[in-house]
Amino acid sequence: MSSGNSDTPDSGAPVETMWEGRFITAKRQGRWEYVSRSRGIRAAVILAIDEGHVLLVEQYRVPLGKNCIELPAGLVGDHDDNSDEDSSLAAIRELEEETGYRAGTMENCGEFYSSPGMVSESFSLFRAHGLSKVGEGGGVEGENIIVHRIAVEELDDFIDQKRAEGTAIDVKLLLLFQPK
Repeated sequence: MSSGNSDTPDSGAPVETMWEGRFITAKRQGRWEYVSRSRGIRAAVILAIDEGHVLLVEQYRVPLGKNCIELPAGLVGDHDDNSDEDSSLAAIRELEEETGYRAGTMENCGEFYSSPGMVSESFSLFRAHGLSKVGEGGGVEGENIIVHRIAVEELDDFIDQKRAEGTAIDVKLLLLFQPK
């Protein structure tokens, strides 16, 4: 198996910033065009399963033009006053903001890339342990997040129902599916 080759024609090409916004930057390197997070912003994604139920969130996503079912997640270091924020603390904060559940601990499961041919963004995946309900969730003002607490054995049916309603399904939910 190959360990990769950084000697491709594009790997040594200079990186050109084509456009930069508050949260994303469009770049070109050789023949490749891709998007990255601006200002070193990172993401934390939370897998929260407690008492046989998984916490999912549903929210409208402008790039898709429809609601999407996702694992709870949020940006790390997205404000100037917390640019050096610890990812596990951000995961605890985001889980509570979005779902109304507080984690006793967060286990860091590593760094992952969601679409490496188009986006350089990575996310840290956290597994939440010791969940307790402390609020309603729903996110911060304007997010309008719907919280779903779904029994793991009912997940297939829930996803099928949401697809039939026209709801998008985030690829990270594949973590929850077991081979049949």
